[in-house]
Amino acid sequence: MQIGGSVRTKFALLGGCRILFQLLHMKRNKSNAARAAKKKPKKTESSGSSNESQSGSGSGEETVTITPEKKTKPSYNSFEQFLSHVQDQRLKAAVNVHEFAFRKKRVRVLSSASDVKENCNGGVVYWMSRDARVQDNWALLFAQRLALKLELPLTVVFCLVPKFLNATLRHYKFLLGGLQEVEQQCRELNISFHLLLGPAAERLPQFVKDQKIGAVICDFSPLRLPRQWVDDVVKALPVHVPLTQVDAHNVVPLWVTSDKQEYAARTIRNKINSKLNEYLTEFPPLIKHAYGNANGSRSVDWTAAYEMLSCDKSVDAVEWAKPGYTSACRQLYDFCTLRLRHFNNKRNDPMADALSGLSPWLHFGQISAQRCVLEVGRYKTIYKESVEAYCEEAIVRRELADNFCYYNEHYDSLKGLYSWAYESLQAHRKDKRSPCYSLEELEHSRTYDDLWNSAQLQLVKEGKMHGFLRMYWAKKILEWTETPEQALEYSILLNDKYSLDGRDPNGYVGCMWSIGGIHDQGWKERAIFGKIRYMNYQGCKRKFDVNAYVMRYGGKVHKKKEG
Repeated sequence: MQIGGSVRTKFALLGGCRILFQLLHMKRNKSNAARAAKKKPKKTESSGSSNESQSGSGSGEETVTITPEKKTKPSYNSFEQFLSHVQDQRLKAAVNVHEFAFRKKRVRVLSSASDVKENCNGGVVYWMSRDARVQDNWALLFAQRLALKLELPLTVVFCLVPKFLNATLRHYKFLLGGLQEVEQQCRELNISFHLLLGPAAERLPQFVKDQKIGAVICDFSPLRLPRQWVDDVVKALPVHVPLTQVDAHNVVPLWVTSDKQEYAARTIRNKINSKLNEYLTEFPPLIKHAYGNANGSRSVDWTAAYEMLSCDKSVDAVEWAKPGYTSACRQLYDFCTLRLRHFNNKRNDPMADALSGLSPWLHFGQISAQRCVLEVGRYKTIYKESVEAYCEEAIVRRELADNFCYYNEHYDSLKGLYSWAYESLQAHRKDKRSPCYSLEELEHSRTYDDLWNSAQLQLVKEGKMHGFLRMYWAKKILEWTETPEQALEYSILLNDKYSLDGRDPNGYVGCMWSIGGIHDQGWKERAIFGKIRYMNYQGCKRKFDVNAYVMRYGGKVHKKKEG
C-alpha cells in the first residue's frame, strides 16, 4: 500500500490462525501517528505467568500492566468528575492505542487473505455489531491501531436488519438510541460512521468494494446467527481483504480461556482468574483520528432506519433505562457510589436496591464489562465481599455463558443438556402437570401464583426481572407446561420478547440452568423436575418479603378455567 511510502502489511502464523504480524509486533515509526500524540514509554508485565509460557505463542509477547494503586475510595464526588476520572485512567495507560502494548491473543484472522493490498485508500473498517460503543472497545482500538500504522482513514459500520429473532421495538429503540451516540462520538474523533440498512453479507462487502477498503475488523459473539453473519461476510468479501476478529466483550478472550465447553463455574474459574493479570488492564483512549475527513460523510438518516423495521412494535421502550454510553456510565456511577455496599448481602433480595442494573447496556455493548469491573474494583478495600461477588458474576459467570453458547451448538435446546439432566427429564415426561398453562396465559400473568404473575408483570412493564426471581419464574414454567421442550421454548420467547437483555448468552444459560440443570448438579428426584433443582413459593418467602413484592407489581391470583 502506497501511503507516502511503501507500507505492506505481512502476516505470520500464530496459534492456528493468521495474524497481522507487522501490526502486532510493530515498533514506533515517527512518521506514523506522530501528529496524534507524543510518544510514551510502553508498560510491560511486571510478573510472568505459567500459562504464558505454555501458550505456544513464543517468547516476548506484548502485555500491559497498570501499576496497582492504593485501593482507597475514588476521589470523584459527581458524575461529571467520574467521567473525567475514567478518561484520566485511559490516559495513564497510554496516550493512544499506537503506544499501547496490545494483547495480540485478543485477535484472530478469519479470512485467507495474506496482505492489505495497495491502493486501498478507503482505509480500515470496524464492523460494529455486539459491542456498540466508541471508548473501551478492544475491536475499535485494534482497528484504529491498524489505521494509524498504515496512515489511513478509519470507518465504523453497523448493519441494521429489519427483524432479529424475537427483538421488539423496545430493543430496537435501545439499540438505535445507543448508535446515535456512537455516531456523534465518532464524528468528534474524525471517524466516519455508516448505518447500512440490510444484512451484513449483502451490504458490507459492497461497501468495502465501493469505498476501496483495505481491511475489516469485527467484534465477537458466540451465538449462532451472528456467527453465521461473520461466515457469510468472509465468503462475500473481496478475496484480497482480510477480516480480523477481536473479542471485545469478554475480559479474557473466549478462545484464550478454554478450547472446550466447561462443565461449570468451578472448572472455568481458575482458567479465567489465572489470566486476569494479563487481560484485566486499563484501556487506552480512542483518539481523534489523524487521517481522513469524517465531517465530509453524510449523517445517518435515523428516520429511514426506524421505517425499515419489521419487528414486533407492540412492546415499546421502558422509562428507567435510557440508551447509550453516557447513560451506562451514569448507571455504573450510581452503582459504585450508592448500591455496591449492599451487593454482597442483598443481591438475592428482589426488594433491595442492590444490583448494578447494567445488564441492558452490557448486552448491547454500550459499556464494557471490563470497565465496570475496573471501576468497581477500586472499592475493594472498602467493600471487599461485594466487589468479589460482583466480579464473580461480571467475569466468571458471564464468560462461562459465552463459553457454553460457543462450544455447544444446542445452547437453546434440550439437545444441549448434560446426559443426566436429559435422561431425568425424559423419565418424568409423562408426569401430570396440574395446572397446565398456555403461552397466552403465561404472557398475560394469569396463573394461580401471585408472585410469578408479579414477576411477569415486572418483565413486561420494566423490561427486567431480578435474577433470583428469573430462576423461580423459569422453573415454574417447567412445572406448568406440557413438555420440557415447551417450557424452554416459552421461557426463551418471553425473556427475549420483553427483557432488555434478551437474546443474550446469559439469558439462554439462565433458562437452560433453570429448566435443564446446565452448570448445576443433580438434586433429590421429584415429579416433573426429576433431578433438576426445585424452587417453590415458600422458599422465596424465606428469602425476601414476597407480599411487598406482590403489592409493588400487582400480581393477582387467577383461578384456572377448566375446559
